[in-house]
Amino acid sequence: MMLTDSGWKAYLQDELTQTYMQELFHFLEKEKSSGKTIFPPQSEIFSAFDLTPFSQVKVVILGQDPYHGKDQAHGLAFSVLPGIKPPPSLVNIFKELKHDTGLGIPQHGCLKSWAKEGVLLLNNVLTVEESKAASHQNKGWERFTDKVIELLNANKENLVFILWGGPAQKKAKHLDQDKHFILKSPHPSPLSVYRGFMGSKPFSQTNAYLASKGIAPINWSLDSLNHG
Repeated sequence: MMLTDSGWKAYLQDELTQTYMQELFHFLEKEKSSGKTIFPPQSEIFSAFDLTPFSQVKVVILGQDPYHGKDQAHGLAFSVLPGIKPPPSLVNIFKELKHDTGLGIPQHGCLKSWAKEGVLLLNNVLTVEESKAASHQNKGWERFTDKVIELLNANKENLVFILWGGPAQKKAKHLDQDKHFILKSPHPSPLSVYRGFMGSKPFSQTNAYLASKGIAPINWSLDSLNHG
């Protein structure tokens, strides 16, 4: 499991050699060797970093852990590849996208174009066992993604952090609210979506903040798979 040279390697290569990360990689290999199916595929675990180079990050959307259904997770938080039915959380995100921006409901659930716009679609935990939600919590990923947030906080300015749900919001302790814009709301899961996710307007608030800093806004449209 390696990072491509998308600017992240200079910041994270030392972290990947830390003992806790080596233990995490050993755990994943052991799980795989025992016949368990791990999502996303190994080659896609770091896809969020590959598709959104460090220098291009404008927005961070933080999820919890990958989808645990077959063929769903591909390394971007909340995203599924074309042809895969959008899971309930993503359906709710699209409902809020329409309510907030007036854009139509996308015909697919692939968020790669957001990633290419500068939206880092990062989960708190980057792997999961098939059909077992949150099965890889407390294995080391949380510490790794803490480091990612700390690096972004320290080395960039005027980022937007969209924190959906309790685990994501815990990351706020690593952020300087004078340097960055932090949006918090309940998770878009059907279990919590009506506690304040709907109507939270994360997309328009993000673009208003970026514009106020002279930064090009995000094109949230997903109408074309070739966008970006």
